[in-house]
Amino acid sequence: MTAEIVFTHLGGVTTTVSRIISFSFRKEAYTPYTELNAVFEDGGTDTGTVTEVRFFVGGVLIHHGIVDKLTVTERNGCRTGLLSSRSFSCMLMQNQMEPGLYTRISINKLMDNMLPIPYVTHENSADETGYIYVKQGSTLWDSLANLAYKQLGRYPYIRGTNCVMFSEAAFPGEYSYTPQELLSQGREVSEKRLESDFHMADINGDYGTYDLNDPDVSVRSIVRHRYFELDRQYLYDPQSALVFRDRYACRGWRRIFCSYSGYNGEDISDIVSFGDVSGERICALRITGGKRGIVTELSVYHDRFCN
Repeated sequence: MTAEIVFTHLGGVTTTVSRIISFSFRKEAYTPYTELNAVFEDGGTDTGTVTEVRFFVGGVLIHHGIVDKLTVTERNGCRTGLLSSRSFSCMLMQNQMEPGLYTRISINKLMDNMLPIPYVTHENSADETGYIYVKQGSTLWDSLANLAYKQLGRYPYIRGTNCVMFSEAAFPGEYSYTPQELLSQGREVSEKRLESDFHMADINGDYGTYDLNDPDVSVRSIVRHRYFELDRQYLYDPQSALVFRDRYACRGWRRIFCSYSGYNGEDISDIVSFGDVSGERICALRITGGKRGIVTELSVYHDRFCN
């Protein structure tokens, strides 16, 4: 199985890098972009003209993004490139919206009429249920996250290279692995982001009306209190502001994973079965490559949004 990087330069000219020394690709349900880091043998890349990065594994395009950093070093007659790239959807977190109340809003309106970003697409939905309240400094991704929660009780994710999704994939790929096909499998718990208590001020700025304790966190002897102002995003149901924050704090809390040699085309929201996991949605994947070949790690989460 092969991997290759295709650079697009100013003017639309492309160059292909096929001699990749090592790479690491990450994609995760709560991160609105894919991330690629690679080391490669360079044949003369003009670092100042690269405008786009495409990354293929086994002929499948899994990353399309911008250059965060591209360094080419020459030593003893050999040129080595070092690349860091995030997909174009990372700019959903880098663009702020005009503050205010937006009613009759859908993902179609939010993505098509507000801040168009190159190559970033979205699922087609004209559902205008609910509203969003954009606070000073809020990003487009913040608005998407709040709208997805109000409409479906879910958190948005990226499918394909740069496609924003609210709902689960309607026609997911299905993958199943036997113990003999796996390199490893395991379980993980991460408690570093868990919050035990949330407190929101009322309309007068006073605390004590809106509180939430997460017993699953407190029973682990974790004490982390968070106070915040009245969230106008959820005036229709103030307690939802606390529930949303609690669910987000629990993201990726429990993880079950497996790894195998190669890459078979999995994506976020596809279905996987292995070990004790039976027909669950994929929440994260990590693909690495080096001297020993290409290895894919798949993860399913058991938290407040996934599975």
